[in-house]
Amino acid sequence: MKWILWAWLLMTLPLAQAQEVAAYLGLGGTYVTSNGSQIDTFSDGALHRTPSLDGVFTDLGATVFIGRNWGVGAELAWRPTQGDYAGLQYRPSFYNFDGIFRPEPGNTKRFAPEFRAGIGGARIRYNFDDQTACDQVPGCPDSTHFQAHAGAAARWYFKDHIFLRPALDVHYVRNFSEFGSDWVPRYSLSIGYSFGRE
Repeated sequence: MKWILWAWLLMTLPLAQAQEVAAYLGLGGTYVTSNGSQIDTFSDGALHRTPSLDGVFTDLGATVFIGRNWGVGAELAWRPTQGDYAGLQYRPSFYNFDGIFRPEPGNTKRFAPEFRAGIGGARIRYNFDDQTACDQVPGCPDSTHFQAHAGAAARWYFKDHIFLRPALDVHYVRNFSEFGSDWVPRYSLSIGYSFGRE
């Protein structure tokens, strides 16, 4: 119970001193090659190939700027539809907590670039009917990996508080053996609303 109190305190303390708070929602995509494995998922002699990681992802994020140039943020990106992973249905997601730097050159009333770096996790959640099939797929039923994250984005304010946010993110997912690379690039376009921006 103490950790809930500490988490609440750490989250509300920056809000009390915040100069700007923003939230955004959007769509994006990613692509990572297959690891090339073939798995006898259902123990029937039929080999199922592992897929590449791709598809449309939904992005949800929030930022708190304590000063004009420095802030913190959190993001969640998930694939809203399931995909086929060697005969099982799966859904990937990424989450990260970042420090944010917004450089003064280029930061205007209508345009605000930002650079982010932080840590988080990548999660692969499998959906299956047969435990034997799950046992054949590494990481099933739920595979979680530590990740480091870096990103660049820009906010274009087309109204006083409403912005479009194109972003390019790179996730380094430790031991992401379900796919062919530990490096996961992701791009997105979001729409958001900012409170407290002058």
